[in-house]
Amino acid sequence: MSNLHIQTFNNHTIAEPLTDQIIIYTADDALDIMGNASYLGASALIIKESNLSKEFFDLRTGIAGEILQKFSNYRMKLAITGDFSKYTSKSLNDFIRESNKTGHICFVTSRDCALTYLTQRI
Repeated sequence: MSNLHIQTFNNHTIAEPLTDQIIIYTADDALDIMGNASYLGASALIIKESNLSKEFFDLRTGIAGEILQKFSNYRMKLAITGDFSKYTSKSLNDFIRESNKTGHICFVTSRDCALTYLTQRI
């Protein structure tokens, strides 16, 4: 497990892993990070696209849905940052668009967008 950077932004505590390495392969990995973030007082988490295994972005594996369901069940906001325009899968793009509509989990292009989104939605 990588170290988490804890920050307060607009009176909200947000956690972010301090690595660009893949740290989430399974829903259990996401649950561990979520638990650590929550223990440290965070109500939201920012994850980089590079922190997620390639299987996350292949919806046939079910990993993305399983991971996002954990965040929803435990009521922790999640922002995933990266360049998602490179993904050509219609189902993945629909998944990203629908996730962004729900307000609990978002896919955004930058850390600044993630901070703004999370603090407006918490």
